[in-house]
Amino acid sequence: MTTADDYVIQFIQDKGLVSLADVTEARAAIEPIPEGQSADTLAIAKLVETGKVAWPKITAALSQEFDMELVDVAQVSPSDDILKLISREQAEKHNILPLQMDGVELLVAISDPLDTETIDSVSRVLKLALNPKLAPPDELKDAISRCYNGGQIGGSNSYSDILGKGGDDGLAVELPQGGDVKEDDAPIIRYVNSLIVDAIRRKASDIHLEPLEKRFRVRFRVDGVLQEMKGPPKRLQASIISRLKLMAEVSLAEKRIPQDGRIQARTGGRDIDLRVSVLPTVYGESIVMRILDKEGLKLGLPELGFFADDQAKFQGLISGSDGVFLVTGPTGSGKSTTLYSALNYINKPDRKIITVEDPVEYQMAGINQVQVKRDVGMTFAAALRAMLRQAPNIVMIGEIRDLETAEIAVNAALTGHMVFSTLHTNDSVSSVTRLVDIGVKPFLVSAALRGALAQRLVRRNCQACAAPYKPTAKELYSIGMTEQDLASATPMKGAGCPKCGERGYKGRRGVFELFVITEEIQEMIYGGSNLVDLRRKAREAGMRTMREDGQRKVASGMTTIEEVLGATVADDVI
Repeated sequence: MTTADDYVIQFIQDKGLVSLADVTEARAAIEPIPEGQSADTLAIAKLVETGKVAWPKITAALSQEFDMELVDVAQVSPSDDILKLISREQAEKHNILPLQMDGVELLVAISDPLDTETIDSVSRVLKLALNPKLAPPDELKDAISRCYNGGQIGGSNSYSDILGKGGDDGLAVELPQGGDVKEDDAPIIRYVNSLIVDAIRRKASDIHLEPLEKRFRVRFRVDGVLQEMKGPPKRLQASIISRLKLMAEVSLAEKRIPQDGRIQARTGGRDIDLRVSVLPTVYGESIVMRILDKEGLKLGLPELGFFADDQAKFQGLISGSDGVFLVTGPTGSGKSTTLYSALNYINKPDRKIITVEDPVEYQMAGINQVQVKRDVGMTFAAALRAMLRQAPNIVMIGEIRDLETAEIAVNAALTGHMVFSTLHTNDSVSSVTRLVDIGVKPFLVSAALRGALAQRLVRRNCQACAAPYKPTAKELYSIGMTEQDLASATPMKGAGCPKCGERGYKGRRGVFELFVITEEIQEMIYGGSNLVDLRRKAREAGMRTMREDGQRKVASGMTTIEEVLGATVADDVI
C-alpha cells in the first residue's frame, strides 16, 4: 500500500491497533529514510515486522471503515481467461488480482481501499464494472505469484497490452474519454485523481481551485472551514482545469460563461458524486467541486445535534398526516441533511414517500426519488403534478423557489399529504412572510403550514482533546450569558491533536430554532400580522432562538462560544 499509508498510520492509531509510542519507535528505527522511499510505508512495514500489528487486523478494520467485503485470497483460483484481463506485471505493480465474473461485474481483490485510480482505470479500459474486495497486501502478493504461475498468463487481451507496454504510468493513468491524449497528460491525470482522493480522505465537503495572479490556489472545506493545500505550479493551471472540465463533461472551448457539470467517482466501494461549478475570473476559470457521498450520510436524528426536548417536538411535527414543514437557512447550513434525516425517521413500509430534487444528493432505500431536468421540461412544478397522481403519503420538494411550486405544495398539504421542503430565509418565523411574498395567500399559509426549522452549523469540540475551560467575562457577555448560567455546566474546548488536525474541532452539529404553528399563530397569519408580532408570539409559546440553543450547547461542552457567535446573531437584532 502506497497511496494511503499516511492515512493508515493515523487510522490504526485511532482504532487502537497500535499506540503513539509504537509509531514513534517504528519511525525512529527506520531513520535515516532511504532516498525515494515513503516514511509511512517503511513505518508500517516495521510495525508489522516487529509484531506490533498484523496486516489481517489492519485489513479487517479497513473493511469495516469502508464497508468492503474481505476475501480469502489463499483459497481463490481464477481461470486463465480471467487472469488474461490483467497482466502479471500490472497485477504485481498495483497489487490487484482479478477473481471472477459475477454477472456483469468483475470481482477483484485489492489491498488499498483508497486506490481509486487503479479501479477506475481498469474499469474504463476493460469496459467492465468492478466490484473490489479487500485482502491483506502480503497475502495478495502471494496469491498473485501463485495464480499467475511464473508470469506465463497474459496474452494479447491483457491490461498492459491495451494500455501500451513500456510506460511507467500503467494503471495509474486514467485516460480521458475523447479528445487528443498526449503522453504529457499522465502527470496531470494522476494529480487530479490524487486531489479528489485526498479530499475524500480528509472528509472535505468542497474542493476549491482558484486562479490567482501569480499562483494557482487549492483549498479544501473541512467542517465548514477552508484550509489551504499545497497547490500545483501556476504553469499547470490550464491543463488541470481542462482535465476537470473533461471529466465533468462540460465544454472545453467555452471560457466566457459559467458552466455546471458532474463527476462520478468510486472509492472504497462507495459511489461519490462531485458537482462541478466553473466560473470565469480575471486570471482564469475558478472551479469548485462539491463532494456528495451518496451512501455515507448519517441519518439518525441524534447526530444532527438536537437536545431531547427539541427532538421530541421535531419528531411530533414530521410525523403528522398532512401539512407543510419547512427547513430554512442559507446555502451550506445543513438543510438537506436534516430533511433526509426526517425522511429516514418516518420511512415505514406503510408509507409511500416521493421526493423531487435538483440534484438527488443522497440515495435512500425505500424512497422514490425524482431528478429535476429542466432541459426536457421536468421542473419542480411539473414533477410535483405527476407525483401527486402517484398517491404518495409524504412528498419532499428540494426547494420552494417560485409561486407555482409553492401553490402546488400548499394544495398538496391541504389535500392530505405531508410536504417537506426548504426555503432560503434567515430565521424560522420569516418562512411565513417569505411564502406570502412569493404570492401564497395568507389564509392558505395559515391552513397549511405546520412548522419551520431554522438552523446553522457549528463545529463540534474534538472528543479526543476537549478539556474543561472557563470562559472570560468578555466572552460570556458577547454571547449573552453569565457565570450563573454555567454554575452547573462544564464548558469544553479542544486543545488540538492529531485526530482533529490540531484544530480542536472535529465534525459539525446544528443549532436550531423550531417554530411551531399554534392556533393563535394561525389566526395571526390569517390576519396578516407582521414578522415582529409573529416572533413575539412564538417566543411566548416557548420557541428558543438559535442563539439560545447555541448557549445551551456551549454549556453542554458540545461547542465553543466562538463557534456560536460566528454562526448566529444576537436575539435583539433579529
